[in-house]
Amino acid sequence: MEDLRYPIGKFAYKGEHTAQERKKMILQIAEIPSLLRDAAAELSESQLNTPYRPEGWTVRQLIHHLADSHINAYTRFKLALTEENPTIKPYAEEKWAMLPDTFHTPIEVSLALLEAIHFRWVMILKNLSDADFARTFVHSASQITFTLDHALAMYVWHGTHHLAHLTSLKERMQW
Repeated sequence: MEDLRYPIGKFAYKGEHTAQERKKMILQIAEIPSLLRDAAAELSESQLNTPYRPEGWTVRQLIHHLADSHINAYTRFKLALTEENPTIKPYAEEKWAMLPDTFHTPIEVSLALLEAIHFRWVMILKNLSDADFARTFVHSASQITFTLDHALAMYVWHGTHHLAHLTSLKERMQW
């Protein structure tokens, strides 16, 4: 039976990527906002308020979460590129998803925000060297050091993971 929490499987970093693999991942980062926009097109308010799985976030929360998360990702990349091994602060995703802006902001705002953030992010990513992808940041909660190569793969997975939450829900519900 499919695990509704992980429709594309759990993230696993397999090690440093080649320049060609990174180029493909950068294209995926560029495509995520339009794929999400297409998947969310014409959903009703009721559909937007439907959880993607029992006890899971609603479609609306997923879309706003992606904007929140990828703003943080973009910032983490910029910090790693401008500071030596900075320590980044986590954020309480579950609490952010319950704030009033999540429930009262049209999804269009977060879709437009994702398009803008991803555009800027891709402009950076396309111009990084192998040495830049080896730059690091430390996650303060886990104390894990991430290279930008690792973080790129993780955020490609993250966007695709949440997109799959929406598309698999639409398929199951026959929307």
